[in-house]
Amino acid sequence: MTQILSPASSLRGTVSLPADKSISHRSAMLSALADGTCRIHNYPQSADPQSTLEVLRGLGVSMRRDDDDVLVIEGVGIDGLRPPDAPLDCGNSGTTMRLMSGILAGQPFGSVLTGDDSLQQRPMKRIADPLKAMGGRVILVDDHAPIRLRPSRDGLSAIKYRLPMASAQVKSCVLLAGLYADGRTTVVEPTRCRDHTERMLGLETHEVGGVREIYVDGGHRIDPRTWTVPGDFSGAAFFMVAASITPDSDILFKNVGLNPSRTALIDVLIDMGADIRVEKERAEGSEPIGDVRVSSAPLEGVSVGGRVIPNLIDEIPVLAVAAACAEGQTVIRDAEELRVKETDRLHAITENLRAMGAQIEERPDGLVIDGNGPNLLGTTVDSFDDHRIAMAMGVAACVAHGETQIRGAECARVSFPSFWGELDRVTTPR
Repeated sequence: MTQILSPASSLRGTVSLPADKSISHRSAMLSALADGTCRIHNYPQSADPQSTLEVLRGLGVSMRRDDDDVLVIEGVGIDGLRPPDAPLDCGNSGTTMRLMSGILAGQPFGSVLTGDDSLQQRPMKRIADPLKAMGGRVILVDDHAPIRLRPSRDGLSAIKYRLPMASAQVKSCVLLAGLYADGRTTVVEPTRCRDHTERMLGLETHEVGGVREIYVDGGHRIDPRTWTVPGDFSGAAFFMVAASITPDSDILFKNVGLNPSRTALIDVLIDMGADIRVEKERAEGSEPIGDVRVSSAPLEGVSVGGRVIPNLIDEIPVLAVAAACAEGQTVIRDAEELRVKETDRLHAITENLRAMGAQIEERPDGLVIDGNGPNLLGTTVDSFDDHRIAMAMGVAACVAHGETQIRGAECARVSFPSFWGELDRVTTPR
């Protein structure tokens, strides 16, 4: 699908966000492992979270939608999963594959996790190494999926594992494997990354000198409960930037997740001069939520790198659009992880913004962007079959001079199925 967009004179209204993907995946997995029936409010229909449900069904977990469209999952306990009849298809979801690998490494049966062509190109050695250190039997194909997991000969053993990179998926994989290990598993986290798994499991943590340790005991039971999934901050990020760079804009998001390990974009945009206000902050279960209002404001370039990057990694494509529309230079560094996402996002954003007339330099670990205000040119760009690239280009189209065509725009459904409709609904054409 090619999405054709005209420039906007303003963006105004309340944006309806999809449910948070990261929390959705985890709520389904933990519900499946719980000792009884769990209910999940606001579970999304987007492709990646649905892949997690399909994998759980393949492991014998029963689920249904009730009359209020709440997802009801019949938990089987940590020892109740059943051997699958076929390879488990994770679609395009790296979160599904990496987190389920931790759960399946401790099972008394074998399994295979596979996915689409894009997912089979993403690095999996980063989870295989700690699982093998725990005694797991993990077989990769040239360090990639399909992932074959075989029953551990002597069961999993607890380890103390220091994360070699800031990755919530690797951390979560090890913690979930720790449910099946003999003893206490410790994950050492030198650089803070998303903390949903430890929050949702209620795990003990300890921090000294900026280094954080998370502990999980083998046999840790999961009580049945009701989860409510907040609005996706990463989905809101596109509209935050769009409202910031498009004149006469004012956008509101309600009930959006405000976990501090996810919201670095707000701080970076405010540093750039953005007008962002957080209202009605409150807690929903283990997660902070609130309402966020964003109004248009002139932006200035910034330098971004180091410890902030793990909490900003998904938002960098749209941050690059903000930088191209700011005044002055923006430097983004320490973001080499973007090269092994659904596509090489550093290269994809460089190719597209350059085609739109931006002054952008691609570096091994980041980007240098010389902003000149919102002076992009409408042209034909490519999604590279990556949902975040497609949506970032949709934001750029709001301020481009002339029509923008985005090839492969349907991939936005992976995380934000209604994105193009929402963008059209809140946009006043120029």
